[in-house]
Amino acid sequence: MDHLMTMQVFVRVVETASFSKAAAELGTTQPTATKAVAEAERRLGARLLHRTTRGVTPTEIGLLYYERCKLVAREVEEAENVTALVQSGATGLLRISSSVAFGRRVLVPLVLRYMQEHPQLQIDLSFDDRYVNLVEQGIDLAVRMGRLADSSLGARYLGSNPWMLAGAPGYLAQHGTPACAADVARHACLVYSSVQGDARWLFHGPGGEEQSVPVKGPLRSNNLSAVLAACRAGMGLAILPWYVARESVADGAIVPLLPDHGLPSQEMHAVFPSPKLVPQKVTGFIAWLQQRLQGEWW
Repeated sequence: MDHLMTMQVFVRVVETASFSKAAAELGTTQPTATKAVAEAERRLGARLLHRTTRGVTPTEIGLLYYERCKLVAREVEEAENVTALVQSGATGLLRISSSVAFGRRVLVPLVLRYMQEHPQLQIDLSFDDRYVNLVEQGIDLAVRMGRLADSSLGARYLGSNPWMLAGAPGYLAQHGTPACAADVARHACLVYSSVQGDARWLFHGPGGEEQSVPVKGPLRSNNLSAVLAACRAGMGLAILPWYVARESVADGAIVPLLPDHGLPSQEMHAVFPSPKLVPQKVTGFIAWLQQRLQGEWW
């Protein structure tokens, strides 16, 4: 067995924690898989796996070797897919990542529609509010908010994510409704720390002038659902993306405020591991997504 095949076997053994499962997935036998890993250990002069009756786990060296092997396996997969890049049709497995709130509220229904239109495509959908390394995690496409940092990643602009100021009717009845941006500083404010970490909210007045308002209040959270829940409960004013606030506005739980004042919107991008040789399954989904995230998509 050559080095590349040995790496592929080792990766699947680590990921399945089983020689037999890895062998079954790769269409080989358990003895062959066991022999491949043993040969790799002999060649490298290091133990890669802890073997027990309950399964196998990587050693410290094995874990480092696994991470490198996984990168090699992905590069090989991309190389073998070169001929498929010119073919039409969405097939295979598409791994997509996004933030939790956007993924649950926006991306899930869109992905389900796309899968109905492309039944041969499989989707692996993951949500995480932390930064995800696309190459290390094997992600084909991620939807990210805000300006992109310079990097080697490929990117396509999807649209704009607008924000709005809101409060619950009960809170407004008790504390009053702000008439201008400066009034917001006198209210209890609920801060979404991932974007508004400096506790200052930036407004664009009716004449286009910028106003930076210092805010404080009872809750600061990196979770949009928590900020929305506190706003619905009448604990203060909140700045929320329209896609998060839409349903609560529709059912009257919160009310949009200062409609003549603008708030900074976020750019939305689809990012992918490399701008070169982008698989058609990625470009096809991005083009479809761009059409649905234009205008008042929220």
